[in-house]
Amino acid sequence: MLRCAITDRTLFSGDESQRQATLVRQAALWAHRGLDLIQLREKDLAPTEIAPLASKILALITTASSPTRLLLNASSEAVVRVAVKLHAHGVHLPSDASITFDQVRSLYAEARLPRPTITVACHTLVEADRIRKQDVDALLFSPIFGKSVAGKLVSPGIGLRMLEEACSMAAPIPVYALGGITQKNAAQCLAAGAKGIAGIRMFLD
Repeated sequence: MLRCAITDRTLFSGDESQRQATLVRQAALWAHRGLDLIQLREKDLAPTEIAPLASKILALITTASSPTRLLLNASSEAVVRVAVKLHAHGVHLPSDASITFDQVRSLYAEARLPRPTITVACHTLVEADRIRKQDVDALLFSPIFGKSVAGKLVSPGIGLRMLEEACSMAAPIPVYALGGITQKNAAQCLAAGAKGIAGIRMFLD
């Protein structure tokens, strides 16, 4: 089972420097465990603020001799250029990304870096059909399960049947199930055809 941890430093206590330090420590644990991917998803940070945070995580991955790959959540070319400058393993493109898969690969190629890992957000079967024709490494299909607050459903999930259809449609591109994934329901996602699971809270210590 493939595993992708997605960051969110706002879940940690303390001031900004403390939250970032906690995030780096958590990333070190993920690297030691050999998670397949860490997606650095701190959308409120400017590219210049993302750079030092990503640099620390990359250093930890290298020190641990870990197979974990760091992907920067990149909605713009500016963030992709940060990834290239730091020699990050690749990027994750959200639905609103203003840069294409081909442009990402071109920027890495121009810097004479290895082929980057590119994952992309996907929320519908129409998107899955479009993306499967592109040169990407994985889809993050979401939200599979609904989100509840105080016992009340505030955001419905798309369900396991649609996940199964998306996995079949995207093949042979691997699909990570995202959205409300827990240790209890992860097996259901794999049974539906997902090759991996992605999440924010489920990998936290």
